[in-house]
Amino acid sequence: MPCDSSGQDLVNSFALVTYIPDPLGKFLDDLRRELIPACVPHAHVTILPPRPLCAAREDAIEAIRLLIPDFSPFEIRAGETLIFPVSDVVYLTIEEGRTRLLQMYRALNTGHLRFQELFPYHPHITLAQNLTHDQAVELAAIARRRWSEYKFQRGFQVESLSFVQSTVRNLWVDLEHFQLEPASVRG
Repeated sequence: MPCDSSGQDLVNSFALVTYIPDPLGKFLDDLRRELIPACVPHAHVTILPPRPLCAAREDAIEAIRLLIPDFSPFEIRAGETLIFPVSDVVYLTIEEGRTRLLQMYRALNTGHLRFQELFPYHPHITLAQNLTHDQAVELAAIARRRWSEYKFQRGFQVESLSFVQSTVRNLWVDLEHFQLEPASVRG
């Protein structure tokens, strides 16, 4: 099993995400730790959900590198707190930027990165997962209350993406970062 530079055991599970900057990112990380104390969060929106690769990770990185120039920075704004009905995941909806995320997902979920998801891609921000239905209902109520108390910007500019790989301890390691360039810069 391969290891990263810190010696962590890596598994064949990769994702493409955009990290949420502070102060929203810090608020969401703190909220996730409140809801699930053992959680080790890094607030993000997933563009390509976790998936195994059939090709070398360098080939997947190159595939992303070739497709990234098609996308410019855009705004994401978080919406309301809901629960996915089958998985009982507590999450924030994406109120603005959802269409762009769906476009990116469709464009990137090809070739070396192609994977058939268990559920249709649904852009969101995870707050709590691996719960019973009763736990999800209870934690969603707490999350709604905390979210209603949050007084800062509920959105952020997506300017970069990170290709990440999971470890046996279900932690994620950044492998590569990609900058989104405005259309005016790309020519």
